[in-house]
Amino acid sequence: MSEFNPQHSLAALGSTFSLPCSPTPVAAPEWLAFNQPLANELALPEQYHASELGLALFAGNNLPQWCQPIAQAYAGHQFANYVPRLGDGRAILLADVKATDGQLYDIQLKGAGPTPFSRGGDGRSPIGPVIREYLVSEAMHALGVPTTRALAAVSTGETVYREEALPGAIITRVAKSHIRIGTFQYVAALGDTARLTEFTDYVIARHYPQCTIQQKPYLKFLQAVIAAQAATVAHWMSLGFIHGVMNTDNMTITGETIDYGPCAFMEAYDEKTVFSSIDRRGRYAYSNQPPVALWNLTRFAETLLPLLAADQPAAIALASSALEAFSQQYQAAYLQRMTAKLGIEHATPDDAELVKSVLALMQQDKVDFTVFFRQLSANTPEKAGELFNDQNSWLNWFSDWQARVTAQKQTGKHRATAMQRVNPELIPRNHLVQQAIEQVTRDGDLSLFNQLKQAWLAPFDADPAFAAFSQPASEQERVQRTFCGT
Repeated sequence: MSEFNPQHSLAALGSTFSLPCSPTPVAAPEWLAFNQPLANELALPEQYHASELGLALFAGNNLPQWCQPIAQAYAGHQFANYVPRLGDGRAILLADVKATDGQLYDIQLKGAGPTPFSRGGDGRSPIGPVIREYLVSEAMHALGVPTTRALAAVSTGETVYREEALPGAIITRVAKSHIRIGTFQYVAALGDTARLTEFTDYVIARHYPQCTIQQKPYLKFLQAVIAAQAATVAHWMSLGFIHGVMNTDNMTITGETIDYGPCAFMEAYDEKTVFSSIDRRGRYAYSNQPPVALWNLTRFAETLLPLLAADQPAAIALASSALEAFSQQYQAAYLQRMTAKLGIEHATPDDAELVKSVLALMQQDKVDFTVFFRQLSANTPEKAGELFNDQNSWLNWFSDWQARVTAQKQTGKHRATAMQRVNPELIPRNHLVQQAIEQVTRDGDLSLFNQLKQAWLAPFDADPAFAAFSQPASEQERVQRTFCGT
């Protein structure tokens, strides 16, 4: 195992960017989950592995000397409304550590008590959002999506008051960093170009060091962030994932998916699907995610204008040119992922119509997104047609699809295997997440949580032991709304 070497690179930048803040101890912490493989990747000392010392650490009750707890400052547009000072209201960064892959990762407690940015909140989390974030973030990682990870989850033995009294919990979140578009908005709003330069140089050195050797490093940085987000959102769309609250303070500059509050996976395909209880106008609906990402990235580009060129019109021209690339990058990434789901080895622009037409059929007949693509991946793909009411339209599409894929130099068995590597058998279905939350909240029963945690480690495998988890929700089980934990 590599040597554990904690650092405090963000804290070293000073109080402009973060403030010291210690967790508030809790009454009676107990383990909910510990992610042993992730702990090994982080080279976390074994004394903290699912132990009493680890419980005290991840509950915030007893921090080792290698921790230097801080709360990060950031601003953000929330549902397009700018808030100049948000910050970590219930999250506390302990350290950044170099993992076995050589990458630096943040270790952060979420739900560990009030911070200087809590704005009157309690800084705590009910147990439900902790269960949701642990399950979904780890499932997203297994699905190959850039994401924050869950290292540990503990119950606090205390009550958190929201609409009702609920048991409290803390999740330990791991990410390449927790720097968001909103962080840059906060720094840029200070109007201090020297500070903005210092912070941007820090972020580039940590996350995009290849930009430092370019002629225009800040422009290359902007372009790299745009490309990363285009790829991530395309990946979301290919899985039917709906983030639910794509505010600029919930969008990282690394492209990692962050903040799993009201997130959900779509079942019956409908491009207008919304789950989040706070998204009353559908701003963050499934089909709106790519244009919202571009809107957010435009806000990010605005923060970098003083660094792109001394002359503002020239800076705006450079930023606009970089942003214009987003749509093309997104469409290319989306087409590549969707055609791979259809078993097409080398996508062409003409394949976009094949994708579009099958999605239109799925929308018309409310076909389950994940089930359809998985059934199409079987050795007998024609059985996927049983999901459709409009058989004539289905047969027409199926004929076009067969003509396209059989023209390739691959056997049907090879194609099916390749398709099954990109079309998951299992996703975090909303009703299963909700059932696990209810069992833990009501009875302290971790059995379903543990089963789902295990099943979603291998979402592309058809394990008979987890076959029930691949089924869509029944009418009675269906979850229509998801909620934030604040």
